[in-house]
Amino acid sequence: MLAIAAILWAVLRSDSVEVEVAAAQGATPQVPAPFVRSQQGTTPDGDLRTPATATAAGSSTLPYGELRRLFDYYLSAFGEKELSAITAQIQTELDQRLKPIQAQKARRLLDAYIAFKRALVAMEAKPELAGNAVAAIRQRMLAQQDLRTQFFSPPEIEGMFAFDDAYDADAVARLEVSQNAQLSAEQKQKKLAALDAAMPANLRAERQASRVVIQVEQQAADMRANGASDDDVYRMRAKAFDPQAAARLAELDQDEAHWKRRIATYLQARTQLLASLTNASPSERELALAQLQQSQFSQDERRRLAAYED
Repeated sequence: MLAIAAILWAVLRSDSVEVEVAAAQGATPQVPAPFVRSQQGTTPDGDLRTPATATAAGSSTLPYGELRRLFDYYLSAFGEKELSAITAQIQTELDQRLKPIQAQKARRLLDAYIAFKRALVAMEAKPELAGNAVAAIRQRMLAQQDLRTQFFSPPEIEGMFAFDDAYDADAVARLEVSQNAQLSAEQKQKKLAALDAAMPANLRAERQASRVVIQVEQQAADMRANGASDDDVYRMRAKAFDPQAAARLAELDQDEAHWKRRIATYLQARTQLLASLTNASPSERELALAQLQQSQFSQDERRRLAAYED
């Protein structure tokens, strides 16, 4: 539920930027054509409006955090689009939304960010960083922070990752408390309360927003279990958020339902195929399964199939 809430909150937050800016300007928000199908109904993330400290030449400090949000918005389309097409789209956005000097700096930051993401994948594949114990989680967090120094300057790290670092440090601290068998329930409660009191205001607001999403989605699940219609769920979400967010969440519901139907169809075909290949060699079965998967799923989708197979 927490992972789902994070995804849904990211969707709601990405939709809100365009709406807030348009409202401030007295205009109706315009939703552009989606870069990929999965981004239907959303607007590119990242508020790149020139800060007040910008000089006439446009050489002010870049909005690093907002740039990272823009990068991640488009990089999430990997699998639906090639990386070269994604990079080109981001560069177009930078040229349109920033002054020339800023755009040039942001392009260099994009190259560094993509290189960092590649290095991060390689780093997380190391066996010594595997595991779900709190010590392993903290080790991965520290290794990731150390890796950043190879690609970014201290101001870039602060601007792009400070919030995530605070969020992760708080989460790990809470996990350490919950997994500490030497603490009584009362002691754990006191330590968690101390973490609550020490939480920065921006992190507190983010956590509260995520809790609201969890509560709303739990309410939606309960409503469906009791026979509520999609329209009933839409009205509840629109009241909790706004009509645009409710529509986007309805689209996510439809996408998820469509994916589940495709998985059910695939698993049925897979079972029938394996039954027909009882006497085949392992290599023949693997080839037949690969052909079945390729006929029904894209390369990116095929990476998800293992989670549904026995």
